[in-house]
Amino acid sequence: MLRGSSGRPAPLAGRRVFVVEDEYFLADDISETFRALGAEVAGPAGHLEDAFKILRDGSMLDAAVLDVNIHSEMIFPIARELRARKVPFVFTTGYERINIGPEFHDVPLIEKPFDLAAMARKLAALIADPRDGPR
Repeated sequence: MLRGSSGRPAPLAGRRVFVVEDEYFLADDISETFRALGAEVAGPAGHLEDAFKILRDGSMLDAAVLDVNIHSEMIFPIARELRARKVPFVFTTGYERINIGPEFHDVPLIEKPFDLAAMARKLAALIADPRDGPR
């Protein structure tokens, strides 16, 4: 098992995290950060159709990071599917929460630009205690 600098298991060790982000370099940074913390990354997907393919491949997901706007399409159909599967997720966005809508007001919103380590900690906490995440 991958261990962090403290000797404890890396925060996302053994977890499969789904990344949906249409900015290539940001998607790559997120993916590399999560891999360094022990996660397997599903994706990253830069289009909704690619995200749906990953959702439908039958593999298990432990958590997800979803950019709210993917090539001018809102991510909410993917979010609904994850919620139905009880997979915790966070939104990333350059938008204000008012653009999210009441259906997803309970989902953690991480505004761009963001701290990748802080986002990873938030995801690890959601996986550890799914009651703190979306349902």
